[in-house]
Amino acid sequence: MDVLIIERSGPLGGSVRVGGAKNAALPIMAACLLTDEQSIIERVPRVTDVGTMANILHGLGLEIAWEHDALVATPGPVQGWTAPYELVSMMRASICVLGPLLARHGRARVSMPGGCIIGPRPIDLHLKGLEAMGASIEIDHGDIVARADRLKGATIHLGGPSGSSVLATANVMMAATLADGTTIIEHAACEPEVVDLANCLIRMGAKISGHGTPVIHIEGVSKLGGARHRIITDRIEAGTLMIATAMLAGDVMLEGAMPEYLGAVIDKLIEARVTIEGSAQGIRVHSTGRVKAVDITTLPFPGFPTDLQAQMMAMMAVSDGVSIVTEKIYPERFMHVAELRRMGASITREGPSAIIKGVDQLGGAPVMATDLRASAALVLAGLVADKQTQLGGLEHLDRGYERIEEKLSQLGAKLRRERASLEDECRPMLQCN
Repeated sequence: MDVLIIERSGPLGGSVRVGGAKNAALPIMAACLLTDEQSIIERVPRVTDVGTMANILHGLGLEIAWEHDALVATPGPVQGWTAPYELVSMMRASICVLGPLLARHGRARVSMPGGCIIGPRPIDLHLKGLEAMGASIEIDHGDIVARADRLKGATIHLGGPSGSSVLATANVMMAATLADGTTIIEHAACEPEVVDLANCLIRMGAKISGHGTPVIHIEGVSKLGGARHRIITDRIEAGTLMIATAMLAGDVMLEGAMPEYLGAVIDKLIEARVTIEGSAQGIRVHSTGRVKAVDITTLPFPGFPTDLQAQMMAMMAVSDGVSIVTEKIYPERFMHVAELRRMGASITREGPSAIIKGVDQLGGAPVMATDLRASAALVLAGLVADKQTQLGGLEHLDRGYERIEEKLSQLGAKLRRERASLEDECRPMLQCN
């Protein structure tokens, strides 16, 4: 098991290129199941979630190859329709193969998905949307079994208790591309990753309009072809690096970062006394000192993204003043609070909110990542802590960040990946006894 050894670091400086968006790549990879032609997806990040999806697609009959940063998906002679528990349980986004399999083959068997432990994330909206299009669905020993001779266009409302669902919108939209008639998705997710998926599907021959708005129209076609598509850059990686720069009083140019997808984050950083300059080339972040406390509430796009809540909390832990972080998407997404407290953060949980009183200094400590974004928050906290921090659980970090330690090191941060000793590997278990 690897660990990150993180040292207190001085100001960050320089430039770094933001990688491709993992959350855009995964559903676009699943869309390759909709065609019998080769597809090429460019700027795909080499993260473990992408590897998991590639293995799932391989098991469903696609040959997967890499050409530099491009993933090449070529349909093989035998097409499968069953996605097994062993792979699907590792990643929630694997549910995205359900819609394409059902639309293309008329049947699908997909294990209930897994992923990070950040609270309940039901898939009822996925099933509701597919059933509205004529699919019959049952749960059989932990698997979703769906059947439909031919999906039919329908008007589908995808609003849930926490707002629109990105993955449900993606799943239903992909299924609808091969359905008979027109499908209207109301209360659709407006996230950039949904727009990117729609643009890829359009390149494949789909007829889609309204993507990026709460109402998406899809006119079904009889067949889709292959396509070459370059995915958008990762707004969550960019946001993480922006927050790191703010915490470490740096001056950094994030090449390829897209300001139009980070409006809520930029507004909060400016409120916290950070200078932000957006351009066609990317985003420049300049911070000269300790940030000011700000309140945030996570909301669906264009609101503040839930995937940056933990990182923002790490910044608020060393800010001037008291801040309130309210989680409206996943109210239980506070697994990082306990580890930040171990480092000296003053955080009090109040239902779906956390009250953070900025402290003068965090203290380095051995900490354990519990989920993808919590791991990033602990990396940032370690960079401002007074002594060395050792972060375990890097399998979570590696699910969504491509070479994050290299990118931070490139900007002047002091951290390195090492193989843990036996004592370090046992520490989480010893702490529980």
